Amino acid sequence: MIVYTVGTFDLLHVGHVALLNQCKSLGDTLAVGVASDAVVNIYKPNLPIVPLDQRVEMLQSLSCVDIVRPYHELEYISGCKAVNVDIFVIGEDWGVEQHNLDVDSYLKTIGKKITQVSYDSRTSSTKIKEMVLAQSKI
Repeated sequence: MIVYTVGTFDLLHVGHVALLNQCKSLGDTLAVGVASDAVVNIYKPNLPIVPLDQRVEMLQSLSCVDIVRPYHELEYISGCKAVNVDIFVIGEDWGVEQHNLDVDSYLKTIGKKITQVSYDSRTSSTKIKEMVLAQSKI
């Protein structure tokens, strides 16, 4: 079973590791899509701090991750096709934007599964960035 999830994975932290380990537990192979800066700029207020090539390298170093695939367009169907996904894992912030609806419809059509997971509430890249900014103002 091939599990696929996507994200920015900026400032890799314990929440990311928990998510990726949870994804890995759902199948045999974990493929991770990493959003390029251009893609992140579409849905987040600020760009990643860590460059895409370094985010890819960090993910490749994790034992739970088998495949790392950068993506440069805000759509997920091509990634699902490229890795021959069985389970597509989404986070609790999954919305009803067209790119989300498209992949949901595609996966249902081919009999594949979408699984939603909860985020680890201990931290996030946004919280880390906010903490750093607050510290820099002291």
